[in-house]
Amino acid sequence: MKIREIFKEKKLTISFEIFPPKTSSTIESIYDSIETLASLKPDFISVTYGAGGSNSKLTLNIASIVENKYQVNSLAHLTCVGASQYSIDETLKFMQENNIENVLALRGDIPKDFAGELFKDFSHASDLIYYIKDKTNMCVGGACYPEGHVESLSENMDIKNLKLKALAGSDFFITQLFFDNSFIYKMEDKLNLLDVDIPIIAGIMPITNKKQIMRMAELSGCSIPEKLGRILNKYEYNPDALRDAGIIYACEQILDLITSNKIKGIHIYTMNKPEIAKRILNNISTLR
Repeated sequence: MKIREIFKEKKLTISFEIFPPKTSSTIESIYDSIETLASLKPDFISVTYGAGGSNSKLTLNIASIVENKYQVNSLAHLTCVGASQYSIDETLKFMQENNIENVLALRGDIPKDFAGELFKDFSHASDLIYYIKDKTNMCVGGACYPEGHVESLSENMDIKNLKLKALAGSDFFITQLFFDNSFIYKMEDKLNLLDVDIPIIAGIMPITNKKQIMRMAELSGCSIPEKLGRILNKYEYNPDALRDAGIIYACEQILDLITSNKIKGIHIYTMNKPEIAKRILNNISTLR
């Protein structure tokens, strides 16, 4: 089912994100995670792409398994980096042959050791969105950044780039991680001023490891609020307490987002830890 159709049936969507196992691993290593997440009956499960398109075949295979074996709507990530029109056509063909109706079109991260041509036929996510919408009837999502893209020259430029994605045909936006809800509300207000009225799904990252989250925040340009900083410092060397506090923090974020009535979905970055997603979902099950 296309995600744009789900919005017509539900006031709030709940979804999860997983990533392919390392190339040296087998695809079977993620089956247990998918099965647990599927049992929670999310509206969809997204599957990430590696930097520069690495693990792209695994992404497609996993998305197909989510869709066809577990009967859960899948959202396959697709990036511009290193992609030609031919490779995109082949990917879209595979998706259509495997009943994958949803794609998240991204520029993609640029790996440090990438040896090929970075941008062949698609330079921006908006180019990819337009191409997919022109060639198929797939539901296409785009990424948005509550605190602005780390490479953006200004907040206004970042918002204008989001409008380009909207004009290209994006059906919805999923946010990059953020820990201060005021940023997503400000972003939405700015989009409204530009007459961009597209469903926004909030990406929530439960915290389980201080070093990991600090590294991800630095790479994405995401700030760490004072309250969260205190949690990270107090429980840095107590994994169980940090996990529990991280889940509480994520649930408080989600409660605020749900009661704001400004977002259309909650997307949990599971980090392939389905037990974390399960605990969060249990905590918010009556709030939806």
